[in-house]
Amino acid sequence: MRTGRAAFHRAAEGRPVSGPSTETYDHIVVGGGSAGSAVAAGLVRAGARVLLLEAGHSNRHPLLDMPPGIFRMINGSKFMRYHRTEPQAHLDGRVHEIPQGHVLGGGSSVNAQVYMRGRPSDYDAWEAVLRGNNDRVGWGWSDLLPYFRDMEDNDRLANDLHGTGGPLKVSDPGHIDPMSRWFVQAVQGLGEPFNPDFNGASQRGVGFYQFTNRAGKRSSAAYAFLSPLKGDPNLTVRLHAEVARVVIKKGRATGVEYRDRRGRHVARATGEVILAAGALVTPKLLMLSGIGAEDDLCAHGIDVAAPSPGVGRNLIDHPEVPVTAFANGPYGYFRQGEGWRMLRNGVQFTLFGSGPVTSAGVEAGAFVNPGDPGGVPTIQAFCVPIVYLDRDALSEVKDDYGLTVTTVVVKPKSRGHVALRSADPFAMPRVSPGLLKHEDDMAEMIRGQRFFRRAFETTPLASRIREIVLPRADDDTTLRAHCKRFVKTNYHPAGTARMGADGDPMAVLDARLRVRGVEGLRICDMSAVPDINAGNTNAPAMMLGARCADLVLGLAPKGRDDRA
Repeated sequence: MRTGRAAFHRAAEGRPVSGPSTETYDHIVVGGGSAGSAVAAGLVRAGARVLLLEAGHSNRHPLLDMPPGIFRMINGSKFMRYHRTEPQAHLDGRVHEIPQGHVLGGGSSVNAQVYMRGRPSDYDAWEAVLRGNNDRVGWGWSDLLPYFRDMEDNDRLANDLHGTGGPLKVSDPGHIDPMSRWFVQAVQGLGEPFNPDFNGASQRGVGFYQFTNRAGKRSSAAYAFLSPLKGDPNLTVRLHAEVARVVIKKGRATGVEYRDRRGRHVARATGEVILAAGALVTPKLLMLSGIGAEDDLCAHGIDVAAPSPGVGRNLIDHPEVPVTAFANGPYGYFRQGEGWRMLRNGVQFTLFGSGPVTSAGVEAGAFVNPGDPGGVPTIQAFCVPIVYLDRDALSEVKDDYGLTVTTVVVKPKSRGHVALRSADPFAMPRVSPGLLKHEDDMAEMIRGQRFFRRAFETTPLASRIREIVLPRADDDTTLRAHCKRFVKTNYHPAGTARMGADGDPMAVLDARLRVRGVEGLRICDMSAVPDINAGNTNAPAMMLGARCADLVLGLAPKGRDDRA
């Protein structure tokens, strides 16, 4: 890694010339997001000395704590890092953005807080892929459900599928806008059942999501897992700490090089290094450390520590496309954060703990299969009672009272990739997500768009809609052009350093989250998954962190008696 190390030193020019400081811990966790917070907490609770390195900012900020704060930040904030994609040929050369959390707690500190786990078949499919010729490897639904239940403190549900008393606060919406209720009734009018629990026995139907907040305050991974350990001498958290590479000696990860506002440092691990920097940055760190496709590494002058052609491949994300309409009255959240409305809402929240401030801005949703209504859902929808578009599309539609329903393909077949831009460890990676590149994904998205346009035209929603402005019509040509113009990330990149069965040449990890070819190095963020779950990925990321802590500690999946 001659070139990567030189770039690290160049980036630190102007620092003291005495050389990098050195510190030693049992384990080092790179990335303080959903997975990183959970794995660090699990290891510290077991008595290990852990260094947690987070490149972003503190999560202590009023806008981050309030459920609707995300809508004030999504289109420009220091708490986000914006990855500009490579031009997408299948989208007519379009370039778009993938925002990722740049803050302690990661995505859980800046997301819309929807609590979704996916469906049991997602995880049973992981188990089938990973098992190969081995016995049960511990990634099936029955193995992982206890992790979800143990982390959960649900304010409504307590049963075989839901827990209470865990560190993560899970609640019903604190406030429900009438537009959200009309959406739920309209979709029922199209024949879909009301679903009281999308994490229950069945995903199908329409209803209200649950959220990772309580009493108007976000319950991020930072609050749930790290705040209870405040003052614990076994946990060291460093913010603004950007890792340059993993130090590998004689085939073993022994530490990391990083810089923060104090200078440049080498941290050593007597145990393991655990990467949890997210599906766009974790593969970059692997490649900078000499783990990746040999030709790619050599092209940047990086010495190969462990050849692994799957690094950066298999990028999966949930593609999202909006259906947007103007309302014919003052419905929804338009201007609720401005002027006298903001003052009124703030007073209501302060005095009574109620009102729009207790809503994440997304209260209702649905899982449907427009092509086979009785089949497994293929589309997830989010009902947002505003005109909601990414910042690169804001000029397309004026802001006004309105409603946006985003449709999401939950099991996409499209795949993209992440690559190095250069050997500079602090350069952003090159990202090509390939959203809707597979024709089956495009066909599914078009069916979803057509279905929810019909919902806008169905009672009681129809009588509150003035005009559907995106997409303008529901013929295939119009819908295809609309999808290509507006498709965006659902903020769920995954799969870029995936687990796989023994003998799979593209599998970066084994079934115990260990990087193949390097001892003492694991990955526990959404990079690791063989395929994406059907739904939001924040809860699965936390589960991966908790499961990784048990693997590092040599513990079996909860309720089982085999060893890691």
